Amino acid sequence: MAFTRFSLVESWSPGPEQPVLGARDVHVWLVSLQQPLARIRRFGESLSADETIRAERFHFENDRRRFIVARGCLREILARYLRIAPVAIQFDYNDYGKPELGGATRGLSQLKFNLAHSGELAIYAITLIGDIGVDIERVRADIDLEELAHSFFSASEIASLDLLAGGERRQAFFHCWARKEAFIKAKGIGLSIALNEFDVSLAADAELLKTRWDESEARRWSLQKIDVGRDYAAALSVKAGPSNLTQWSFAEGG
Repeated sequence: MAFTRFSLVESWSPGPEQPVLGARDVHVWLVSLQQPLARIRRFGESLSADETIRAERFHFENDRRRFIVARGCLREILARYLRIAPVAIQFDYNDYGKPELGGATRGLSQLKFNLAHSGELAIYAITLIGDIGVDIERVRADIDLEELAHSFFSASEIASLDLLAGGERRQAFFHCWARKEAFIKAKGIGLSIALNEFDVSLAADAELLKTRWDESEARRWSLQKIDVGRDYAAALSVKAGPSNLTQWSFAEGG
């Protein structure tokens, strides 16, 4: 049964039961976090003990539910590539919390992955290329764009944002934020890099423009916009050159 709670998810073709990654492929999966209770329970049964503990720490039921679905879907998507049961997948985490295949699962594949969720959507990126990061942000009207931009954006990004107004300005802000998050998640070192220490484009075509700690760094990464409609902004960052991008929604039973 397909995840059809969001028309956006419906517009992405359902992914295969046994996807195959080529050497230059990146697969991006989009999932609605609004799921039937029975499915949420099944996802919960596939989680590890530490994931279950993390889920139980959420004070609000909606937040708990989103976490369970996001992690359960990650396991089911990875299981399609690894050809094993979702519950058998093991994770390790680096010093900044970025997940990777761990334990007995590590030796099954060289695939890299990343995930993000916001509002009622989750997004996943899978590749063999190397380090990868993905981010999705729900476009919100209840935040102070000016304050956040001046706290976290670079001078050139703020200047580009100041040229825009109204809804266009708000859209650009969230696209900028998603692109910056995708890059630092791909780097895998969290906020040890200040967000204003590098520049990304605010234009339709995503681009990592400049990294102040190393002038050659930007050339080693690709940055790409993922079209998830006007209510969300999403971006993908991959180390190395251009990749072959395929976008799917997650649907049970293919």
